[in-house]
Amino acid sequence: QVQLSESGGDSVQAGGSLRLSCAASELTMSNYCMAWFRQAPGKEREGVAFLTRYAVTSYTDSVKGRFMISKDIAKNTLYLQMNSLKPEDTGMYYCGASYTHYCLRGATGDFAYWGQGTQVTVSS
Repeated sequence: QVQLSESGGDSVQAGGSLRLSCAASELTMSNYCMAWFRQAPGKEREGVAFLTRYAVTSYTDSVKGRFMISKDIAKNTLYLQMNSLKPEDTGMYYCGASYTHYCLRGATGDFAYWGQGTQVTVSS
């Protein structure tokens, strides 16, 4: 059974940094497009950072230059390094895995597997 397990969420002050991790079991990340999404209260889940199986990365405009997505193939773990955090980065962060060729469009329906989420709270 495929499992994605996020960790690393915390409460930090604006300007701080966090690194989120997503460990996968029964799923080989190198075969999937992996992504981080976030969902703020009352808002839809939005794609934040994407890493295709061809090592192409993509970021939503609001996090460009501040967030970096990466993966450790040996550990089968996805990361999201978040720097210069802002209050608007607050939300539940989820990692997702997509087997489609369209994952960069950021549609949640393209992602077959999801983790349970990890909470990030940024205070001003």
